[in-house]
Parts: sequence; structure tokens; C-alpha cells
Amino acid sequence: MDRGGGQAVETTSQAGPRTVDDYLRAPFPWYGLDEAFTGPRWLMQVGTAADGTVQHGSTGHGDEPSSVRTADSGPERERFAVVVTVASSPLRRSGDGTGVLEATSVSSAAWLAGSGLLAYTWPAQMDHTLRDDWLDQQTETAFELADDLGGPEWSSLSLPVDGVATRFAYRESEFGWVLAGSTEGGVPLGAYGRGMSAYGLGFSVVKDISVYA
Repeated sequence: MDRGGGQAVETTSQAGPRTVDDYLRAPFPWYGLDEAFTGPRWLMQVGTAADGTVQHGSTGHGDEPSSVRTADSGPERERFAVVVTVASSPLRRSGDGTGVLEATSVSSAAWLAGSGLLAYTWPAQMDHTLRDDWLDQQTETAFELADDLGGPEWSSLSLPVDGVATRFAYRESEFGWVLAGSTEGGVPLGAYGRGMSAYGLGFSVVKDISVYA
């Protein structure tokens, strides 16, 4: 998938059962909330390239959100934060060998985090046709925002990653919050959530992914 702005993330479907094995195939370390978070942790899905290589994935924390936000949903009902880890990839050939994909970047993490939040914010009052139109519009907005991390929609937030203060681009919306940055080792990292404040969160390498299973 390449929508410009260094957001290239070549993936196949992320659907299917969530298993630790999918995460163990990744050639990079996963990130999650650090030990200060003591709530539930759960697996989401990984995204893979055409050749099966894991490109990115997410780890969930807090209340596992429903796919539709209803009138009863809200910070009191759903408090969650999802951390998105993206493989640090240079300029490379596409999986089918027909083209070249841009390197992954912080914009890649911002796009994946923004689109991930949208997946859990369906307006409950819309019918399926209107929801499709709404999602298309919101997805395009997420792409545009990820292309302009220095723009007015974003502010700067410093949070620890493995104990090191790290600058993230941060924005809030009616749906929740999204942030994106890069670890000291150059791994693009994103996060999104609702009901849990992003301020005060910390991130660290997941030492044992099985604790999320």
C-alpha cells in the first residue's frame, strides 16, 4: 500500500484469528505499554507483505473495544490504548517485483494508527452504505494528516520509550487520540486510544508476547 508521504506499507489482509505465532514471525521487536500499565493486554492482527513477511502489527491494552461505538460507548465503557509497531524498512522492491516501495517512516505509523482508530468508531446511527462513504472520507483524511505531521492538526508530546524521552506527533479528535514517532533505534511507532489519556503513557519492547495471548 503506497499513498505517498513515506507511508508505504505493503500488506495483505489483517483479518483472521489472532495467534502468538503470527507475532513470532516478525523480524523486529514488538512494542507495548511499559510495566506501569497493569491492566489487560490482548493481541490484535499483523499485516504481512505478499511474500508473507510481517510488516507491522498492533498490541492492545485495556478494554478490548467493540467494532461499533454505540450511544452507551464512551470512556467509562471503553478505555483502551493500542500500540502499532512498524518494520523499519528502507526503499525496497514490491512483493511482486513490479515496482519500488518507499521506506517506512513515522508517517507510516501515523497512518496505521489513524486508520486503526477509525475501525472502532463506526457511527452507530448510520446504515451500511453511509458507513462506507463515511469511512472512505475519514480514511482519506487520515492519509492527509499522516502526510503532514508538522501541520497545525498535530502537537508535540514527549513520552518515554524504553526509558528514553521520545518526541511524538500527537492529535486528538472526536474519536480518540493518535500519536506517532520513532524509537531511538529507528523503529516507527504509533498508538491510538480512547478513554485512556495518552499523557503519562510509556512504551517498551515486549519481552514476552505470550502475555498478550
